[in-house]
Amino acid sequence: MSAPPTPPSRPRTAPRTPTCPPARRQGSAPALRTSRPPDRPSTNIRSWEPALIPGLLQTPEYARSVITSGPTFITPERVDQLIEVRQERQRRIEAGGTHFTAIIWEPAVTALSDDLGIRTGQWLRLLDTGQRQNVTVQLLPASASKIAGMSGPFVAFSFGVEPNVEAVAVRNVANTSVVEAPADLALYSNVFDQLRSAAMSPQESAGRIRQLLSDAEQPTKEAP
Repeated sequence: MSAPPTPPSRPRTAPRTPTCPPARRQGSAPALRTSRPPDRPSTNIRSWEPALIPGLLQTPEYARSVITSGPTFITPERVDQLIEVRQERQRRIEAGGTHFTAIIWEPAVTALSDDLGIRTGQWLRLLDTGQRQNVTVQLLPASASKIAGMSGPFVAFSFGVEPNVEAVAVRNVANTSVVEAPADLALYSNVFDQLRSAAMSPQESAGRIRQLLSDAEQPTKEAP
């Protein structure tokens, strides 16, 4: 997953907060940094995912399928470690104190796995987690492809009482870069607002997921 940087005035080796994964180091433009995140927890996290279920909502089974399908080989031991890291971050969200909003493009939910067990387990997790007071899950309709195409996946972080975006982690195939420039932060904030406005309501999103679960049970009910 994706993570904000330490501001220039802070040590670049500051320990990471449990809810914000670190970005990989690489050469980058001034507005893109790849240092570790600030030594303080996030108060507000906003995630846009057009292709995957956000890590903070993933079941271990789905997480394993995503990690092992990547372009590079990861040892089984490392896969287990990465899954445990995700579960630890999820426990931090479940404990409260951080509000998490996820906007997910509908095709990422309807076609998240070829394995029925993984699909149903992940759908149930989305429904269960979405009922928490500090978690909001919304699906962007499949028909909203133009809006979905405005941006690739990103995670926006706030660290204070006000929900202003203070860092944005942008994931790509090679690594995760962190955006800090004020003008860029304003752009990502605006994009997220547009995505949220076009998305189904949390109630409509939950209803869509329940429909997927019901449809998945139909072949079993109709079988002789």
